[in-house]
Amino acid sequence: AKIKVGDALAQGTDIGPVSSKSQLEQDLEYIAIGQGEGATLAAGGERLKLETDGYYMSPALFSESAASMRINKEEIFGPVASVIRVKNYEEALATANDTEFGLSAGIATTSLKHATHFKRHSQAGMVMVNCRRRGWTTTCPSAGARGRATGRASRAGTRRSSSLS
Repeated sequence: AKIKVGDALAQGTDIGPVSSKSQLEQDLEYIAIGQGEGATLAAGGERLKLETDGYYMSPALFSESAASMRINKEEIFGPVASVIRVKNYEEALATANDTEFGLSAGIATTSLKHATHFKRHSQAGMVMVNCRRRGWTTTCPSAGARGRATGRASRAGTRRSSSLS
């Protein structure tokens, strides 16, 4: 709710519009797909009308989602994230690696053992440990560990992260 949606060039904006009308329609379709598959839409996911022209959407957060859901298996290319609850570190790593894309992965942990293991065994182009960054910059790799990506330097898309204590 604290993420400011607006003109991408305006001071203080966190997320600008999606790229096109068809992309916005696709993003909103994925919101319906996630809900239809049983994920809980915890926040956002609606079209916004702002003063500046553009295809704006409030950032969406799904909870109670499963790794097998389309919202976790397909690239959305919109401000959509989901939480997948796991039992332990091993399941978290397996879940994070269970994707054909692999642009980025991250873990938040106080365990040096888990952080080191995750860095070595995560199958992603960019691996973060205890990093609070949102998104990535145009200088980051755009093809991931598996060489799959349909957009170059996309700033918003489905991200999967594992958080363990």
